[in-house]
Amino acid sequence: MAEIEAIRKENVVMRAGDCSVTILPHLGGKIASILIADQELLQSPLVPYAPRTRTMTFDAADASGWDECLPSVAACTVKTEAGMASIPDHGDLWRVDWKTANHGPGTLRGECFSLPLTLERTLLLSESAAGWRLQLDYTLKNEGRFSVPWSWAAHPLFVAEAGDRIVLPESIKSLSVEGSGGGRLGIGGDKVAWPIASLADGSRSDLSLVQGPESEIGDKLFTGLLGDAENWCALERPRAGVRVKVEFDTTATPYLGLWICYSGWPARSGKKQMCVAMEPATAPVDSLARTGSWSRFLSAGESFSWTMTVQIEPFKV
Repeated sequence: MAEIEAIRKENVVMRAGDCSVTILPHLGGKIASILIADQELLQSPLVPYAPRTRTMTFDAADASGWDECLPSVAACTVKTEAGMASIPDHGDLWRVDWKTANHGPGTLRGECFSLPLTLERTLLLSESAAGWRLQLDYTLKNEGRFSVPWSWAAHPLFVAEAGDRIVLPESIKSLSVEGSGGGRLGIGGDKVAWPIASLADGSRSDLSLVQGPESEIGDKLFTGLLGDAENWCALERPRAGVRVKVEFDTTATPYLGLWICYSGWPARSGKKQMCVAMEPATAPVDSLARTGSWSRFLSAGESFSWTMTVQIEPFKV
């Protein structure tokens, strides 16, 4: 199992062999780095780390690493038994100081402010002959006196470069469009074939193949409801020599979001993301205000738990 150390008051570092994971409790419990020897697997900060406000947009901050999106990814306003709640861009938790829970430095707890929700996350890092395994165990609790709606999505921004490949279970043949820069894949709600998609301009593109920064692609896609055998996705990086596989429990988090960004975001001037985010989620949409069969509520005092893992393995073509 991993060794855990506090490098500074605000940083926690977990180590297992040549793998180290750095967590920033004071910046939303952010997983800032997953390092294999000298190979960084997560998107580096677009701007220096700085305190966050309750209303700033995600692109106004560093837009890097791995955050937790709760109780919504998109900014929205929702009606609750206690009144209307305004939820900011990418949710509450990336903005707040997370506290170390009683279980030790590998367990952190973040408190939402738009809704009375707390999220506890425990990280376990281990090494085997096959590579490294990062396990994340989550428990969400409604600390309030009324039932509240919620949705969650992991937000790990994995570094990508041209020639890398996104791999999904063979049974997944199409994805829905949440958003697409320049409308290249259509508009929200449209369906696109996976992996070879027809673009809005009539051309075709292999969505599984990572493009270079000159493509300026920025697309958010979702799977439909996933079955037991569809509980994974992977990013194969031949030049980096690693394969990153995300696994999740489809009974608890039955959808997968894909954010593919090859210098297509943010719209402001400056550094751009070059990443693939593989995002287990409770809903196939970004906004909590969009309701459907996926909609979830927690009663007062109720808890809900789930888990996901990241398997990192050596990879050669």
